[in-house]
Amino acid sequence: MVFQSERLIVKAIQKIHKKEFVELLTAEEIIKAIPQNKPSEDNIENKFQLALSFNGDIVGNSLSLLGVFEKNKEDLIGLIGFLTNEEKNRELGYRFRKDFWGRGYATEIAKKMIEYSFNVLKFEKITADVWVENIASNKILAKFFKPVKEFYNEYDNCTDRRYELLKNDWN
Repeated sequence: MVFQSERLIVKAIQKIHKKEFVELLTAEEIIKAIPQNKPSEDNIENKFQLALSFNGDIVGNSLSLLGVFEKNKEDLIGLIGFLTNEEKNRELGYRFRKDFWGRGYATEIAKKMIEYSFNVLKFEKITADVWVENIASNKILAKFFKPVKEFYNEYDNCTDRRYELLKNDWN
């Protein structure tokens, strides 16, 4: 286990989680909210292998993908990512399977990711990017972060909003 919240556990995924992992990367309603094109099978396999190879070193890796699980259950319900963006800032990301939307899990996991980033990983600043039209994620991020800019995301062909939070503003 990497960390936990009141209802959720974040830990490395295993091979048995591949079906849910693929769903998290390909389900229409999930990727439409980002928005992204459906990834290729090679892209999915590469991300799955990256997630399987998690070695516990979030600080040293430019991308770490971890699974989100309800306590006392084995099904993978979501993914979180700790990544490094193009400005070399540490960025947080999350997504959940549609069956788990509307339960407050995204807010709960975002808060714990922030606490973990500052208290354990010792980051001084964290960011999060979200499509401006993804109202639900914008509401969640606005609870904790400050919006700092909007920009055209060429990769996803959309306008994103970047949120930022400094450690000094969190404590």
